[in-house]
Amino acid sequence: MIPDHNKTADAPHFDYIVIGSGSAGSALTYRLGENKAHKILVLEYGGSDAGPFIQMPAALSYPMNMARYDWGYNAEPEDSLNGRAIVCPRGKVIGGSSSINGMIYVRGNAGDYDHWQDAGADGWSYADVLPYFRRMETSHGGEAPWRGTDGPLHITRGPRDNPLHDAFVSATTQAGYTTTSDYNGARQEGFGAADMTVYKGRRWSSANAYLKPAMKRGNVTLMTGALVERLLFDGTRCIGVRFWHKGKSRDIFAGKDIVLSAGAIGSPAILQRSGIGPAKLLRSHGIDVIADRAGVGANLQDHLEVYFQIACTQPITLYKHLNLFSKALIGARWLFFSSGLGASNQFETLGFIRSDKGIPYPDIQYHFLPVAIRYDGTAPAEGHGFQLHVGPMRSKSRGHVHITGQHASDKPEIRFNYLSHADDLPEFRKAIRLSREILAQPAMAPYYGGEIQPGSDQTSDDQIDAFIRREAESAYHPCGTCKLGAVDDAMAVVAPDCHVIGTQNLFLADSSIFPRITNGNLNGPSIMAGEKAADHILGRPPLGRANDIPFNHPNWKTDQR
Repeated sequence: MIPDHNKTADAPHFDYIVIGSGSAGSALTYRLGENKAHKILVLEYGGSDAGPFIQMPAALSYPMNMARYDWGYNAEPEDSLNGRAIVCPRGKVIGGSSSINGMIYVRGNAGDYDHWQDAGADGWSYADVLPYFRRMETSHGGEAPWRGTDGPLHITRGPRDNPLHDAFVSATTQAGYTTTSDYNGARQEGFGAADMTVYKGRRWSSANAYLKPAMKRGNVTLMTGALVERLLFDGTRCIGVRFWHKGKSRDIFAGKDIVLSAGAIGSPAILQRSGIGPAKLLRSHGIDVIADRAGVGANLQDHLEVYFQIACTQPITLYKHLNLFSKALIGARWLFFSSGLGASNQFETLGFIRSDKGIPYPDIQYHFLPVAIRYDGTAPAEGHGFQLHVGPMRSKSRGHVHITGQHASDKPEIRFNYLSHADDLPEFRKAIRLSREILAQPAMAPYYGGEIQPGSDQTSDDQIDAFIRREAESAYHPCGTCKLGAVDDAMAVVAPDCHVIGTQNLFLADSSIFPRITNGNLNGPSIMAGEKAADHILGRPPLGRANDIPFNHPNWKTDQR
């Protein structure tokens, strides 16, 4: 029952309360609100996304490093990474992490979703989710009929006018790989133009694509500055939310359902503070157990990557634009014309390959960038260079998110356990060695000036492992902490219809529900989860299954490429 100490309860005049305005939360809010009879409240702790740091695509390194827009989480120190504590940026702003991410759009591989289905997430196979990807998209330049043409989320491609893009793709074909016209279409495997959530020169976050249009209908209320403490229950029925707003604790109730979309870190923490999670953990913090679910906060996954950096022998990289004068000119052109270098995230070429024979679909991702730079915006002293962001897609390591206290102000313990599985370093070594093979092809010769890192003399297993432990960084793709699964799966948290197992009137949709991490960046799959969850919440039949057959390498059992 609800504790009676809080006397500031509001009358229940909302049908739905959505916690979090990020990728999934904004998408499902938009769909719930299509029926104007539904009154919806969105609770968001962050504030406005106005201003160039978020809206200008090329400024992507700024918002994820600003306390105004980022929750400021740090993972626990990792023994496997020489004791480093990796930062874990999460969006604290309308649009959530879609407002601070790199804007790279990847659906994932068909094999990812078929694995979800096989693991107990019934109704989440590729044939089931493809119609939702189509519904959510307006693809500019994608491959028909695989892509959507009238959805809220506009997907575009950069100009790719730096000659390094074509040179890199040519090098991949010389190495025996194949190009793909659309890695979000029939064929993911291969190299080609990257999709980005940018439209008319602006970041096309879920706030711009979904939340703001939903609010214009008049039946969606957004409350910013709302820090959610816990969910409120009558027995196992979720009836409301307790949150802090302007220094006061408030309770608010929903006539129909509560939907949790606070992300892979926030969602399990809110569930645990509310009495849903591992009983031993909850009781250690004096929290009454409503549903003993061991999987809440477990199964944490991420993509770990390295920046493979190469000196460039020609002064054609973006390094020449890293000075203040050039940045000012780029910003002015973007501000007045929404064009130029400021209108692209600069990640304009991507690739997916299999690291070995016997692997049915790609397990390595490449981002190509025509400058050698870090996510914090710093460049190496060597000057002109380019880089590959490269790493394995399906690490078997698993971590956790655990609360450290009863209150929202108590930051959770985030432990990824990077490189803790015996297969992790061997998989990473393959990624490094395959990268070197590509970069050694004739097409790169006019530009190749030697490795900045790891260094061409770093060739042994021990040397490569040392580089990985010293330099590997998160790709900022946390997921899996409230996984989808069968109701009788002891580690599942969310049923295939998106309700939280062991409760009533409580739904959950965001990247935390992924049973296993998808190939590539997670914003697209997170939005898809919100789209699909909305149909489940509303009791609608799901969209009809697709019968499209995606590419799968016919010789995958015997050939690596």
